[in-house]
Amino acid sequence: MASRPRSRPLWLVIAAASLPMFMGTLDNLVVTNALPVIARDLSANIDELEWVINAYALAFASFILTAAALGDRFGRRTFFVIGIALFTVASAFSALSSEPWQLITARVFQGIGAAALMPLSLTMLAGSVSAKARPAAIGIWGGVSGLGVALGPLIGGAVTQGWAWQGIFWINVPVGIIAVPLVLWALPNSFGARVRGDLMGLVLAGIGVFGIVYGIVRGNDAGWSSAEVLTSLIGGGVLLVAFVVWESRTAAPMLPLRLFRFPSFTIANAVSVIFSFGIFGSIFILIQFLQVVQGKNPLVAGEMTMPWTLLPLIVSPLTGFLLTPRFGPRMPVSVGLGLSAIAIGWLAWVMSPTVPYSHLVPPFVLAGIGMGLIFAPVATAVLMDMPDPDHAKASGANATLREIGTALGIAVLTAVFTGAGGQLTPTGYVDAAQKAVFVGAAVLAVATFVALGLPGRRRELAGRV
Repeated sequence: MASRPRSRPLWLVIAAASLPMFMGTLDNLVVTNALPVIARDLSANIDELEWVINAYALAFASFILTAAALGDRFGRRTFFVIGIALFTVASAFSALSSEPWQLITARVFQGIGAAALMPLSLTMLAGSVSAKARPAAIGIWGGVSGLGVALGPLIGGAVTQGWAWQGIFWINVPVGIIAVPLVLWALPNSFGARVRGDLMGLVLAGIGVFGIVYGIVRGNDAGWSSAEVLTSLIGGGVLLVAFVVWESRTAAPMLPLRLFRFPSFTIANAVSVIFSFGIFGSIFILIQFLQVVQGKNPLVAGEMTMPWTLLPLIVSPLTGFLLTPRFGPRMPVSVGLGLSAIAIGWLAWVMSPTVPYSHLVPPFVLAGIGMGLIFAPVATAVLMDMPDPDHAKASGANATLREIGTALGIAVLTAVFTGAGGQLTPTGYVDAAQKAVFVGAAVLAVATFVALGLPGRRRELAGRV
């Protein structure tokens, strides 16, 4: 239910739901082009750089379902605003960091704040528009989400080059200040099922995922058979199994396992995990290639990826408007994943210290089209079978699994890179980076086949969105 009836223009509702979410998704990869500068200024090693990314992703993943549950209980708009405020304050502390551990800690709190943004923005948007307008609204929302992720390297590079790496965090502060009154005016304070919090589930899932990622990050340095790595990997796996058992028995689970009885929800989440693993793990490696190997400054490196980063803004809304309502999620998602796999494999194939930019543009374009075909229909597939009270938990589960995929992808592909002898030097980067990016392309190819299980024909969507 909502706190009071609302009659706001559709564009304003979409803007209010999407602006904070854009801010949160932007910070997934906004630091990537700044990493070489951060490494120099803070004397950070490659493991610490990896944690600058993964601290955010893991905190995001660990708290997103809890944030969705708290929003259901105490008001989605209320908790959405709290998330915006925490994210904004943590951004300021990130900018003020003078040691790697300080930046990593601030990124954790950024991730916690962002955890309230993704699921609650989609839930409030879906509940604030008519069923007829919902696919189009979700398409625009998906485009903004994809744009936030895709523009992260460009904006981070531009701000780092023109100002300082601290600026990539300072820019969140005025956005957060604007977003709070906009949300309070444009969106209703809706509620879901008021159930008690699942603290045990939060602890089991959070520590379990952290253990697995930590073990992967430390594998090459400490040794894959070392007590440190084996304890982390096995302990994390045991805790995740315990999480599933606990969620199946507790009266108020943070992740209701009954949601996975819906095939569309289950397959959409599998696709999200595998896609995030392959694409964002590859981006982490590719973005640094432009600076470390080819000597581009952060701004130029961001500009070079624009054929990739801008296309989702065009393709994703069109997919939500035209393709998903007509064909269902299966066609656009499977085609998008296939194009992404080809593009990432192509980039790995041509990667060399002297590769001309003209050879990178075609795979960049292909990757941008592929990403644009994926975001909106996956979001539609996640919610299409869900009753309204479960929207927050369903979208929260999807965002959680997507962030886990991102963290695992960066960890695994970096482990492949370092295991192949990769170094952050012009002469020690390319051979190892190619191996890592080829792994990312292979993972995306697997996701292509998984996506064939999504609903396809129009009749399969009738009455669901």
